[in-house]
Amino acid sequence: MALLGLVAGGQEAALSAVTGGLVCLLPNLYFVWRLGVLGGGRQARRFVSRFYRAEAGKLGLTVALFALVFASVPPSNLAFFFGAYVAVHFMHWLAPWLLRG
Repeated sequence: MALLGLVAGGQEAALSAVTGGLVCLLPNLYFVWRLGVLGGGRQARRFVSRFYRAEAGKLGLTVALFALVFASVPPSNLAFFFGAYVAVHFMHWLAPWLLRG
């Protein structure tokens, strides 16, 4: 998406695409880091509790990053910003389908 933005709209569009991708990627990395790995079936309640806390942190971080980006460095091209955000978000759904085999 950033390469497409660079070709179609210049450096500002590419920067908007990178920023939009990071706004989606960073909270997801936080979620994975916070969730961690628990083994065994006897720890289901603990896993669910960790899952909800990690998801709440992810949501809060997403809101904070959106606010930070729009307050400090407003994206010059909103189409590439939100396009990259959606593209990164859809990769979670498409990756298992694409990697089947």
